[in-house]
Amino acid sequence: MNNEWLDTIVVARHDATSRIVVLDLVSPDGVELPEFAAGAHVDVLVDGAAGLVRQYSLCGPPHDRARYRLAVLAEAASRGGSLGMHRLRAGDRLRISRPRNRFGVSDRARRHLLVAGGIGVTPLLAMAHALEAGGAEYELHYCARSRAESAFLDELERNPRVRLHFDDGPDEQRLGIATDLGPPDPDTALYVCGPGGFMDFVISSALGAGWPAEAIHKERFAPVEDVAAHTAGGAFTVRLAKTGGEFEIKDGESVLDVLLAAGVDAPYSCQQGICGDCIVRVLAGEPDHRDDVLTDRERADGMFTTCSSRALSPILELDL
Repeated sequence: MNNEWLDTIVVARHDATSRIVVLDLVSPDGVELPEFAAGAHVDVLVDGAAGLVRQYSLCGPPHDRARYRLAVLAEAASRGGSLGMHRLRAGDRLRISRPRNRFGVSDRARRHLLVAGGIGVTPLLAMAHALEAGGAEYELHYCARSRAESAFLDELERNPRVRLHFDDGPDEQRLGIATDLGPPDPDTALYVCGPGGFMDFVISSALGAGWPAEAIHKERFAPVEDVAAHTAGGAFTVRLAKTGGEFEIKDGESVLDVLLAAGVDAPYSCQQGICGDCIVRVLAGEPDHRDDVLTDRERADGMFTTCSSRALSPILELDL
């Protein structure tokens, strides 16, 4: 992981719901934090001793560089990340990376439809701030189990461009693909973020309604498949174009893990095929894409995730 860690201080903390904590971070010396575009996330060093790093979206206004805002859901099956974040208090120090972004606002669209499920509202909230500031046309649809489990309601209910959808509410206010998304429009981009099942429903419904895949932008917080499925398969060889080094990738191994074990300075972050930080270019060979971050166009252009994808050809040459 090639992070330049930034020191921050938790300047404010509050419980938005019984399971969601909102944290405001500032620089310890009072200087502005690095700029970021809506949709960006940061790596957070939750536990330095254990090397525990997690990724969280920035949900505050991108023009406010005095502080970063994170909202973290306490996961029932947490491996220590979300629970560690919930233990933070005002005055605690936290190390984070510079913001990175593969889920930005499309510069090709005139209109923007933001569809959030639960804690997936975090990057879309930053997008709403940016679109509002730029005078762009947008709608934000926020879906949650109930009002009690919804964060940022005080802010969102005042915005006429926001539609709230609760599972325990009347049928007429629930999200409807035909009514709320409408038919595909070449000038409209659709953004989806939230739990896997929610995202699968929205994306498959939109595709079924005729929305082109290139108009749908998504970010997942967890891989679609079990991580073990990323490394299953026959052995193949990875060749590094810049050094000429060759490495055998066996069944059960990822390209990234083998390269890191050999001391190769390869980029990475989440190691689950959802953040895009490990992307490199394939120069020769046929990839077996198993990520959930690359678009069809990026795959056609030779992009490849070393943490989760394999090869269909005996040799895969990478631009490393």
